[in-house]
Amino acid sequence: MECLNYHHLYYFWMVVRAGSITNAAARLDLAQATISGQIKILEESLGEPLFVRVGRRLRPTESGELVFRYADEIFTLGRGLREALAGRATRPRRLVVGIADVLPKMLAHHLLAPVLRMEPRVHLVCREDKRERLLAELAIHSVDLVLSDAPLDRTINVRAYNHLLGTCDLTLMASPKLGLDPADFPACLHGAPFLLPSLGTEMRASLDQWFEEAGVRPELVGVFDDSALIKFFGRDGSGVFAVPTVVAEDVKSNFGVIGLGTASVRERVYAINLERRLKEPAVVAISTAAREIFGDP
Repeated sequence: MECLNYHHLYYFWMVVRAGSITNAAARLDLAQATISGQIKILEESLGEPLFVRVGRRLRPTESGELVFRYADEIFTLGRGLREALAGRATRPRRLVVGIADVLPKMLAHHLLAPVLRMEPRVHLVCREDKRERLLAELAIHSVDLVLSDAPLDRTINVRAYNHLLGTCDLTLMASPKLGLDPADFPACLHGAPFLLPSLGTEMRASLDQWFEEAGVRPELVGVFDDSALIKFFGRDGSGVFAVPTVVAEDVKSNFGVIGLGTASVRERVYAINLERRLKEPAVVAISTAAREIFGDP
């Protein structure tokens, strides 16, 4: 592949940030045709389409999203270099955290909130995706840390380290619309509609095993990759759902649901990175927050 033309890359970066070629052209004071032509040359040099047209809008392809992340890093570093040479304040330390899509977002928020209160300031970037894809990005240093409900195992060829942040049990919750009686837990779950995370996740495996041990057979009505989406369906009365007990009170107050009871299974949260010991101050702040939330793991 020929040497990358950073002018072309810059025009592409501006189009994604501006939302359209029209907006980017106005910001750059260039003709739309000029920008379109430069992006076409960039696509030809990379051998990949970077945009797909959806209606009247351009949306980055999967390759386009990858190129944008690298471009964002490149031009952010370039701006920091200019500021440093000009004697201005250096840019904040950047921490890119990958959040596995099955990890409850309230829990991720509690873990990450202290990072934004640090001095000197930290520029926090959060990316949500499948755990396997996030680990692949960790391996090429596109992500600094992955928060996951499962540890890195030997089947994934990434040289990284697991740091257990904490464990807790699961609370089963439901909208009052379902009319389930917590006093009749766990029997009230038998035949009740249930919303579960996807197969292959730690929480799903633990719940399936617990159902067998408790002798209840709920009616599966929905399966979700996104832990946040489950709560919205649960709020509407679509089914019972499970959350880590450490965020149960937050879920009650934010979604208007009730706790039915506790499942005797353990939800674990791991920080996965490339360091054997947690040394980076922002990552240490996350670990400290975890001890406050969970207690010592």
